[in-house]
This record gives sequence, C-alpha cells and structure tokens, in this order.
Amino acid sequence: MGICVGLQALFEGSEENSSVPGLGVVKGRLERFRDDTKSVPHIGWNSAKTEANSDSVYGLRPDSKYYYVHSYAVPYREGELEKDGWTVAKARYGDQDFVGAIAKDNVLATQFHPEKSGAAGQRVLKAFLEGNKSQSLPAELDQNSVRDGLTRRIIACLDVRTNDNGDLVVTKGDQYDVREKSDKSVRNLGKPVQKAQQYYEQGADEVTFLNITSFRDTPLKDLPMLEVLRQASATVFVPLTIGGGIRDTTDPETGRVAPALEVATLYFKSGADKVSIGSDAVTAAEAYHASNKTLSGKTAIETISEAYGAQAVVVSVDPKRVYVPSADSTPHHTIETSNSGPNGEKFCWYACTIKGGRETRDLDVVQLLTAVEAMGAGEILLNCIDKDGTNSGFDLELIKMAKAAVRIPVIASSGAGNANHFAEVFEETDVDAALGAGMFHRGEWTVKQVKDELKKTGLLVRKFEEEV
Repeated sequence: MGICVGLQALFEGSEENSSVPGLGVVKGRLERFRDDTKSVPHIGWNSAKTEANSDSVYGLRPDSKYYYVHSYAVPYREGELEKDGWTVAKARYGDQDFVGAIAKDNVLATQFHPEKSGAAGQRVLKAFLEGNKSQSLPAELDQNSVRDGLTRRIIACLDVRTNDNGDLVVTKGDQYDVREKSDKSVRNLGKPVQKAQQYYEQGADEVTFLNITSFRDTPLKDLPMLEVLRQASATVFVPLTIGGGIRDTTDPETGRVAPALEVATLYFKSGADKVSIGSDAVTAAEAYHASNKTLSGKTAIETISEAYGAQAVVVSVDPKRVYVPSADSTPHHTIETSNSGPNGEKFCWYACTIKGGRETRDLDVVQLLTAVEAMGAGEILLNCIDKDGTNSGFDLELIKMAKAAVRIPVIASSGAGNANHFAEVFEETDVDAALGAGMFHRGEWTVKQVKDELKKTGLLVRKFEEEV
C-alpha cells in the first residue's frame, strides 16, 4: 500500500522535479494544480469515487470524504489507467479531475491520507489489511455527501497554557486577555486532550493546538505539548496542528541552541501534521522586505518547508486595524472600510503584531503574507485582534484582502459566535476553512450543529462517520 507520496512514486515522474524518475509501475506523470482559480496546496476533505454503481473497492465509498494535502496530482483521463487493469477512484478540485486512489490485485495506493481521514480512512486501511478488495455498498448513501469537490473545513482551535497552579488547560481570551475579570485567574475551559477528542467526535475536520505558554525553562525533550500530541494522536484521526515555540530555542538542560527545524521535528514525531509559526514569521518578513525580497534559506519557514513540504507549515497572523483618513496617507496596503474608525475614518490598514498581540510592528498583513508565501509557507491562519472573543463574526474585509494577496489556503479565525458566522464567511469570501474556539469550548454550539446548519444552506460539508 502506498499513501500520498507512496502513490506518486509509483508513476513515471513529476513536474515537481523532472530530473527524478518515479518507479514507473504505473503510466503517467504528476502535474501541479493550477492556482489561477483556487488555492494550492489542495488541503482538505474530498472524494475518492470509483465508477457509478460499482462495489466498494477496499472500503472506498462515494459518500465518504478523505483528507488530502498535496500540490501535485496525476490528472485523471478516462480509460487510460483502466486499460492497464487499474481500478481508479477519482476526485475533483475546482475544474481539475485527478487520481485519488488506484487498486490492482493486492496493490492499493491513495493520494489522500487514510490515517487522517477518520472512520472513512480506517475503513480503507482495515479492508486492505484484511485483503477485502470488493465490498457491497450500503443500500442508502448520503446524497449531499456524494457531491464532488472540496468540503468546507471546520477547525476546532484550543489555546493551551498553564494556569496559576501549573496545570495545562484550554483557555480563551477576549482580545487575547485570557484572565477572568473577577479574580484575574486564567480562564479554564477544560483539558486539551479531552477537548480534542470531544471535537473529533463532533466531526471537526482538524484540531489546532496553540501553545500560548513559552515553557522556556523546560528541557526540549520534556515539553508538555509533546505529550498532549502523543495522547491526542492516539485517538483523534484527523490532522493536528501545533503552534507556539516553533523557533530556534536554547535547551535549558544542555545550553545547546536547537534550530526551529529540530523543534518542529519533535512535534511531528509526537503526532503533529502541521506546525504553526507566529512572531518569528513577522520578523522574518521584515528581514525579507529589508533585503529587497531576498530569501535567506535560514528562516524557520524555509527550513521546515524544505524538509517537510509547504503543506506542513502554517503561518499564524495576528493583525489589528489602524485607521487612516485616506488611502494615500500611509504607504501600507489599505482598504476602504464599511466600519468607520473612532474619528470617522473611512480607510484602514492591518498592522501585524508579535508576542501575542502585545507589540505592533510597522508591517502590514499583505507584506507579511506575500513574504511568507515566498518563503514556502503552505497555509495562513488569519486571526484578528479586533474580533477576538467578540462573537460578532469574522472580519470579512480582512479575509478578502488576504485571499487577494496570496494563492495558498487561508483559514478564517477570530469572531465566530454562531453557525451563521461560518455560513457568512464561506458565502461572502473565498476562504478555504474557518476556525472556532470559544463557542465550542463553552458548549454554546457543537461542531456537528454548525455543520448541520451549513448543510441546510447547501454548502458541502464532511459528514462524521463512526462505523469502520
């Protein structure tokens, strides 16, 4: 069985590196997805469908969705692989059909990640290990889920830090302030591993852990978030992202400086699928623009992307609005806003911040996004300090600006308070995913309830499956 690159290696070669041949077991070459009308990498949940009315091949079902994360794919051309005896499950991204999986005799290869595809993926793994190539499909299929294309991703985010007793807790801030107004204690909304399991069972498409405690005095091998990832990845079979502390770090136990790539590797080996970089991305972007857009090859983004691929690197952005009287009153990228400033200003730009929003930099969000995309980031987690904890909906103007600036996927964050806010951001912008936190932690909404509401509006969402 081959998974992701394991499928790609079976073919003759790829545009990614034309000088490196594939194994040539299967005819065909990989091509990069076009990014003129869609984000690349292709990240999220999509189909893997064989011919209509056929039996299930190694547990694949037309109403199941599977987790993909890749920039290159084998274009699907009807009949080409089938004439050589391959059964092909195809998927569609935008206007491009590509190979999602192939099977022949006792060989199975998937472009998607079954180990990160919940019960649907476990079903595929189980069928392959048991040699059960052909199975009858269920009598009734979910017709909404049979539809082709990438689903709307709903991500559950857990801000994790130590409370005043030294325990790791999930918390949530109001414009990044995580302490209760009454007694100034750290707001405690649950334990991180239990919360991650809860959201997985509700149908979350991904879970993100944002470590907002530095742990500077903790030896690298004993970082608390490593154990959180180990425990979560044992029972949560969707992608896990970890953010916070992904930078060059001095190990207090040895005094040795561990590069960001080494720190990221610890998290990947503990169960993370992606790492999120925040403040270091801002300082790297400042250096990039100061050097006339020269790449150093030494930043955390560049080194991790080179080693693990762009899809493994998320940049978390913490911008806030700066109102100005006119577009030409600042050198920064501005928008004409429908939400006037305190003195009636009609224009604003978004200033990037570092250190958890405590320090504002003279760098706008477009400058940051274009820089990190050039460095090799594969995805943007777009927060908004002005919206954080307000439950008033996402900043649609910020999201539209970000999507226009880059070709990589963008995740909307900050401000979600109900299901309508998710529907609004998907209907009003081209955002690739949306993230919720406080509304889930407080039990006001479940992930399933949000998805049910999105489904009613006609948006394609992944159904949660329990049966393997």
